[in-house]
Amino acid sequence: MPKANPRHPKFPIPGGPELRAKGWRQEALLRLLENVLSVGEDPDNLVVYAALGKAARNWAAHKGIVKALTEMDENQTLLIQSGKPIGLIRTHDKAPLVIMANCNIVGQWAKAEVFYELQRKGLICWGGLTAGAWQYIGSQGVIQGTYEIFMRIAERRFGGDLFGRFVLTAGLGGMGGAQPLAGRMAGAAILCVDIDAERARKRQEIGYLQEIAPDLDSALAMIDAAVKEKRALSVGLVGNAAEIYPEIARRGIVPDIVTDQTSAHDLVYGYVPKGMSLSQVKDLRDDGQGQLMAASRASIVEHVKAMLDFQKKGSEVFDNGNLIRTQAKEGGVANAFDIPIFTEAYLRPLFCRAIGPFRWMALSGEESDIARIDDLLLDMFPDNKIITNWIKLAREHVPFEGLPARIAWLGHGERTALARRVNELVASGELKGPIAFSRDHLDAGAMAHPNIMTEGMKDGSDAIADWPLIDAMMLCSSMADLVVVHSGGGGYAGYMTSCGVTIVADGTAAADERLDHALTNDTALGVMRYADAGYEEALDEVAKKDVPYIRLG
Repeated sequence: MPKANPRHPKFPIPGGPELRAKGWRQEALLRLLENVLSVGEDPDNLVVYAALGKAARNWAAHKGIVKALTEMDENQTLLIQSGKPIGLIRTHDKAPLVIMANCNIVGQWAKAEVFYELQRKGLICWGGLTAGAWQYIGSQGVIQGTYEIFMRIAERRFGGDLFGRFVLTAGLGGMGGAQPLAGRMAGAAILCVDIDAERARKRQEIGYLQEIAPDLDSALAMIDAAVKEKRALSVGLVGNAAEIYPEIARRGIVPDIVTDQTSAHDLVYGYVPKGMSLSQVKDLRDDGQGQLMAASRASIVEHVKAMLDFQKKGSEVFDNGNLIRTQAKEGGVANAFDIPIFTEAYLRPLFCRAIGPFRWMALSGEESDIARIDDLLLDMFPDNKIITNWIKLAREHVPFEGLPARIAWLGHGERTALARRVNELVASGELKGPIAFSRDHLDAGAMAHPNIMTEGMKDGSDAIADWPLIDAMMLCSSMADLVVVHSGGGGYAGYMTSCGVTIVADGTAAADERLDHALTNDTALGVMRYADAGYEEALDEVAKKDVPYIRLG
C-alpha cells in the first residue's frame, strides 16, 4: 500500500506488493512516476525540480501515461513526446516499455524565448535531467556527487578533509538542497543562502540543514565558531545571494570554498533578482519576461563578480553546473569563465573510467531492501574506498525521501555485477520487492554540455552531441526498460543533450539479461567516449577491462 506523505499529502509514496499494472516492469515505471511527484518541489504543477523540470506536460498527459502503463502488455512500447503520451505500439517483450524524447528543439531554434513560447502553447515541456524520465530520488540523488567534489578539493588543498573550513554557497532547491548535508559530511562549516524561506525550512525538516540563521551577522558568527572549533555545521540564511556574496566580500571575509547552485540557468522561472520578492517575480513571469530576464542577468553579474573576487583572494571557486558563468558573461563579465566547471576540475578522471552516479530504488517501499543492498555493496567492493566510505556515511546521515533509494559512484563492470546480484536477491525473496536501477544523466557517455559535462574536452569535442544519441539507441537495442533523450529547456535551451535509462530487476531471467546488456554497454560507451577524446585514464580502462573500443592507427 502507498504510504502517507506529510510534505505532499495528495501525492503518497508508492510501495507494497499489490500490482495495478500487468507486470512488475510496467508497475515499476508507474511507481517511479508517482515517486518523482511525491518528492517534487511543486507536484501540483507537475514540477519536480529546477523551476521547470516536469514529470509530464500537463495533467491530461499524466492521466494518459498512467492509463497506458496500467493497461499495456510487455510486448508494447509507450511513446512519449515532451511529457505527452503519443502512442502505444506493438514491439516485443525485449523492447523498451517506454521510449521518450523531451524538449529537443532544432538547433537554430533552441533558444530560451522559443522554448517559453512553445511551453505557453502547451507543445513542449522540459524534463530536466531525471524529472521527466521519472528517475529523481530527491536531494540525495546529488548528495554523493556534491560530497565527492568537496572531498576532491579537500585532498588537493586542505589535507584530506574540510574540518575548520568555511564553504559559502547558495540554492536550496531540488538540486542545491543536497549541499548543506554534503558539506557537513565532508567536515565543513557550510553557509547556504536561499531567497525562499520555505525551501530552507524544508531542508531543515528532512535533516539536510541543521540551522537557519535570522540574519547575516548571526550566520557568520555561527560559521566562525564552527571553523574555530573544527566542527562540521550547516547553516541556512534566507536572502538573495547577489546581495549576500558581495556583502561578505566587502567585509573582507574569504571563504575557503565558494560555489552556487541557484536556478541561474533560468532567468524567468528560476533565478530571483535582488530587490524583488518571490511574489513580484511570479507576477512578471507571464507579461514581463524581458524585464525579468534583464534584472536576473544584472543580479547574476554582481553575484559572479563577488565569486571572482573571492577567487582572487584565494578561495577555491567553482561552477556547480547551473550556467551562472554563462549568464554572467552574456551580462558583460568577460572573465566569468576564470571560474572552472566542477566536472573538468574535479571529476573527469572518474568519468574517464565511467565511474559516475548510479542509483537504485526499492519498489517495495521498504527501507530494509536498501539496507540489504548496502551490505551487499560492502561485501562486493571492500577495496573500493569511494564506495565503502560513502555507504557508511550515507547510512548515518542521508534520510530517505519517497521510495527508499541509494546512489553510489560505480564504474564499468561494477554496476552490472551489483545489479545482477540484486536480481538474484529479488528472485530468492530475500528482498521484499523488485529494484529499479538508473543513473543520473550527467554520466560518462550520456551527456553533451559544453559548459558543464563536456567543457574543455582534450580533443575539442565539447559540443558534439552524437554520444548521448548513440547511447539512447544502444540502450534500446540492449533491452532497457525506459530510454529517454532530453535537451535543455528554459535557460538551458540549446546548451545540452542527454540520455537516461531505467532497468528493472524483478528477479526473472529476462531481467538478468536486460541488466547485463544495458548496464555493461552503457558504461562501456562512457569509457569509449573518453578514450576517443584521448584521455589516458580511459585508455587504461579499455586495456584493463577489455572494453571493445576500436582504436584506429
